Amino acid sequence: MQDALDALTDDVRSTHPEQILIVTGAGVSHASGIPTFRGNDPDAIWKRDVTELGTRAFFSENPAGSWQWYLSRFDKVSGAKPNPGHHAIAALERFQTERGGDFLLVTQNVDTLHEQAGSKRMVKVHGTSDRYRCSRSGCELGALEGSIAASEVDLTAFRANPVEANVPRCPSCGAFLRMHVLWFDEVYAGHDDYQWSRVLDAAKVQARLVIFAGTSFSVGVTELVTQSARARRVPVFNIDPTPRISKPGIMPIAASAEVALVEVCKRLGVAEGAAWA
Repeated sequence: MQDALDALTDDVRSTHPEQILIVTGAGVSHASGIPTFRGNDPDAIWKRDVTELGTRAFFSENPAGSWQWYLSRFDKVSGAKPNPGHHAIAALERFQTERGGDFLLVTQNVDTLHEQAGSKRMVKVHGTSDRYRCSRSGCELGALEGSIAASEVDLTAFRANPVEANVPRCPSCGAFLRMHVLWFDEVYAGHDDYQWSRVLDAAKVQARLVIFAGTSFSVGVTELVTQSARARRVPVFNIDPTPRISKPGIMPIAASAEVALVEVCKRLGVAEGAAWA
């Protein structure tokens, strides 16, 4: 692992002023107490039948059931705090941008831990847990551009009695509200907030170093970035305690993000104080 960390540190240092692209998955938030999606931990969310539950079709059939399932997930996010891995990614962004370089974080996570840690140049390609949106396309609070802060939606009645009659309604048009997330039967271009064109540009043109952290490589964005990076001969590192892919041109680092990325920051002289604890 030390040789891989040496190589990653050297590549971060030399990627200037070009773009460093970091792609994170649920594994980055595991140390903050949030279950992974397809990981090996006992509470891994995606061990359940999410290909049915995490769909627009299921929401259309059973909006109350969809809300119940997602609230049970999002309740695990509430109160979670960034771990050293999140802080290390934010520190790498500052390191890169303060010396005039380009940087982009693309996260598959819907939690807000990257933002809390200080990440700025970020795309939440699968949506976010702190906003909802109208289920009716064309509504000012629906796709392609609209949403509403979760803090503005009263869930008291639904939590007390989670039936369809109590599913939150759009304050603009009266249709059901839905989670502001990308469902399995939807496309990345389905909402402007997913910033898919920005991801495409980074993957196919801008990135000169790619770092994956805590991802199972099971979704479209990881496939896009992997293929594009390998085609352009861009260095690729995969940080994961148990790396799930083995392909030429991708260097595995068998460690968690809160270990590997903190070590890289220390080698670069990026101090973060108590955030590393």
